[in-house]
Amino acid sequence: MASIASIASESIQPRTDSVAKPAARTRLQNIDALRGLVMVLMLLDHMRETWFVYLPVTDPVDARTILPAVGFARFIVSFCAPIFVALTGLGVYLFSVNHTVKETTAYLLKRGSLLIAFELLYLGPLYWGIVPQPTFWLQVIWCIGICMILLSVLMRLPRPALIGVGLALVCCHNLLDPIRLQPDDSLFPLWAILHQRDTVALPFGFLAKTTYPILPWIGVISLGFGIGPWFRPDVAPAVRQQRLLRLGFGMIAAFFVLRFLNVYGDHPWFVVEGDPVRTTLSFISMTKYPASLLFLLPTLGVGAVVLALFERIDTSRLTAALAVFGGAPMFFYLFHLTVLRIFYHSALAIWGPNHGETYGFDNYGGVVVWYFALLLPLYLPTAWFSRLKQRRRDIKWLKYF
Repeated sequence: MASIASIASESIQPRTDSVAKPAARTRLQNIDALRGLVMVLMLLDHMRETWFVYLPVTDPVDARTILPAVGFARFIVSFCAPIFVALTGLGVYLFSVNHTVKETTAYLLKRGSLLIAFELLYLGPLYWGIVPQPTFWLQVIWCIGICMILLSVLMRLPRPALIGVGLALVCCHNLLDPIRLQPDDSLFPLWAILHQRDTVALPFGFLAKTTYPILPWIGVISLGFGIGPWFRPDVAPAVRQQRLLRLGFGMIAAFFVLRFLNVYGDHPWFVVEGDPVRTTLSFISMTKYPASLLFLLPTLGVGAVVLALFERIDTSRLTAALAVFGGAPMFFYLFHLTVLRIFYHSALAIWGPNHGETYGFDNYGGVVVWYFALLLPLYLPTAWFSRLKQRRRDIKWLKYF
């Protein structure tokens, strides 16, 4: 984490025309490609949530009881939210380079409010036919929306202060874990939104589940904004890649040191006698709600390394394909969840419930098969919309998807 602080003294330099346009396209396409990789991995978790909903996954996962395939898949998809939120902060910085503070603030407020509206008015009700109680699930889209609104204020801080706030929230928020409020406490709803994953009672029998407490994510989006100067056109690709690799491997190394010490940053891991697979699962099972320090270190670290490798290695076909998903992330998010709900309710109507009140696959293999089967059908409309965004820049609302 120390290397990220080194950017605090960097000033924002004006863009120059001395850098070749292909290099700039590569730099930005790799960001979209990493975002696209996140979206592709995320689909696997949403497949599980749809077809394996009758087998709830604890947080962190219980290595003694969880199906190993689900446990390892859960670890793989744990990279999605941290990388996406960090890239959101980075994207805001890149937007701010060519826009005034007022324009960037307006964009953040509009975009953040739109994301919150999507979560409350569309995404939440999508789950009502799967989860029986009328619950608003305040998940990652809600979280990003809140963080963007807060970033409209935080981005005005001097860069050292912004990075300091980000590091403090990411590294120190676990010190607040012992603070637990009860529903009858006056600050309970606010604390549930900030740090304590819980259920808040709403009028008319509705509930709100604060799935993504926002405190650590404010730190993540701030640090994503903070590394923005590394992606200026006047920064040589080799310099940027070296910084990303140092940062990434440093965070991964910090994770292993802290995890082996087993004293801070998450629930302790344990050895399952005679079962190295479940022992490994215990080691890599970290708390996501709220995202612990040990959850964020390896996920953000790997994200930084992959971003550098996408730019360093000639993977033009791969990055171009992934960039399609990353170029229209909100469209893909809304579209694939809608498709999954249509499939689920169709299956439930045709075959009826086979696991309590829900319908689901009997084994995880079915989830994996359908995951790969849906990649191409979901890719094609996303590619169409991504091209539409590039072609019709005169349609202002398209940029919000």
